Amino acid sequence: MSRKRTIDRDAVLNAAELIIQNEGPAALTIDAVARAAGITKGGVQYCFENKAGLIAAMVSRWWGEFDAEVAEITADNSVAGSIKAHVIATQNLGADGEARRASAMMASLMQAPEQLEANRQWYRQRLDRIDSATEEGKSLRLAFLACEGLFLLRSFNFLVVSEDEWESMFQDVLNRMLP
Repeated sequence: MSRKRTIDRDAVLNAAELIIQNEGPAALTIDAVARAAGITKGGVQYCFENKAGLIAAMVSRWWGEFDAEVAEITADNSVAGSIKAHVIATQNLGADGEARRASAMMASLMQAPEQLEANRQWYRQRLDRIDSATEEGKSLRLAFLACEGLFLLRSFNFLVVSEDEWESMFQDVLNRMLP
């Protein structure tokens, strides 16, 4: 009797992210992911059902990893502590983390528009904690938006930013906008 073969979901998600990074979101197909992961098309479908499920899993995995990083950095559960941790976690993503997050976002927006609402909710949860009627809240909101703007501009290659410039920009956000 043979042992049931298992599929490493993370390896399949890694393969999907690499396809998006190297070939663009349009190249993301179940067949391409199966080839890149070295499994059958049925194996991909068994794990994720369809392309929308694969994309949802990519986004969910990234959110989980990023939120865990933010939780690890957060000194307290205050709004200011959470926003500061979010900025630091984004600053610390590095090229690999940045590429993974951008891949998940590109795929979800271009290949699975139904994921747009989940992205909106993720951002809205963060912004809704901020009391923008106060001066501190206004600074926190600006810090969050500056952080995400930097990430999106660099990740989608709208702005070429060196590592030194990236660090400098994030230090500006941390020093000028956060308490």
